[in-house]
Amino acid sequence: MSDVLPDMGVFRKQKGVSVGEKILVVDDSMFMRGVLRSILEENGHTVIGEAENGMEAIQKYVELKPDLVTMDITMPDMTGLEAVKAIRQIDGNARIIMCSAMGQNAMVMEAMKNGALDFIIKPFKASTVMESIRRCEIFKKIEND
Repeated sequence: MSDVLPDMGVFRKQKGVSVGEKILVVDDSMFMRGVLRSILEENGHTVIGEAENGMEAIQKYVELKPDLVTMDITMPDMTGLEAVKAIRQIDGNARIIMCSAMGQNAMVMEAMKNGALDFIIKPFKASTVMESIRRCEIFKKIEND
């Protein structure tokens, strides 16, 4: 079976995870954005945009309409917590995965209360990122049923 390009709107399965999601990556660290971009693209997803802070994330969310957002918690200008609230007000079905460093449990719980669907801990492992995306797909299917 040949691979189908994700931007053609047709998904192929890879280890139980649909690939082809259009993803917005939000992190104030260019290095961390690059790490996530590599993991996502190597697993068949398309990074349609990047943002360095919460304000930029909101603007890009409205402009690009991603399928999924990865959002750092601690950023300058507007935190990931504030951005999650704002994005969920714009789109109640927004799928957001929070990215946090160890020791940010209280902030992760706050983000989940504000509408984030899942979280991943830095440093990122490809398997953990892909499992989180799979869980978000399950939430999407449940919402659509």
